[in-house]
Amino acid sequence: MGLIAGLIWFIFFTSKHRFTNTKSLKQYRKKPVIFVFFHGRCAMLSPVIATARIHGYCVASNHKDGRMMACLQRFFGLRAIYGSTSEGSIAVLRKGVRLIKEKNAAICISVDGPSGPALHLQDGALYFARMTGAPIVPCCFSASRVKFLNRWDRFLIPKLFGTITVDIGEPIYVDSSLKGEAFEQKRQEIEAIMVKQLRNMDAEFNLFKVEQGITSAQFKELHRKK
Repeated sequence: MGLIAGLIWFIFFTSKHRFTNTKSLKQYRKKPVIFVFFHGRCAMLSPVIATARIHGYCVASNHKDGRMMACLQRFFGLRAIYGSTSEGSIAVLRKGVRLIKEKNAAICISVDGPSGPALHLQDGALYFARMTGAPIVPCCFSASRVKFLNRWDRFLIPKLFGTITVDIGEPIYVDSSLKGEAFEQKRQEIEAIMVKQLRNMDAEFNLFKVEQGITSAQFKELHRKK
């Protein structure tokens, strides 16, 4: 994991950077916040969080890939809360809410992980926000020279000596009274903001259009038939 972390730092520091709103990260060093991003766009967000000196927690699934990712995030100052929307969700919610309330923690969540659907905002981040009052802050990065991995989330890896763009969105609050249809409308609203953020950033570099709504199992099945 140390070698992978070193490679991420090497790519980050050998690239040109163009940040939007990253100065706002400083205000969250000792304030509760929920950073949300899509699973395929986590690689370069880790060093951004680390250089902002934000020491928080990442939600990681219990399966092998999730534990490997959690181990990697330790090199960027992030500790793990294990579980997912499908496994251990109640435990994750309880621990995350406690950390936000008692430690003013930053919680980082890949909202369509660990297995999709891609570019779909699952409910977890909204529950954290509704129960704690902490804002949801959409985060995304793109790059001029990239490699997309052939998997459901189209994991994006920047190539050396390109330009990396990073956008930190405006804070979004979820009212504690939101339930039912109003809760779902808010979820769709935030998802649309995140998808637009990613599409706009990728369009600048004319990148491949990442598919929305496909799961890991569906992606494997589609490629098995080809």
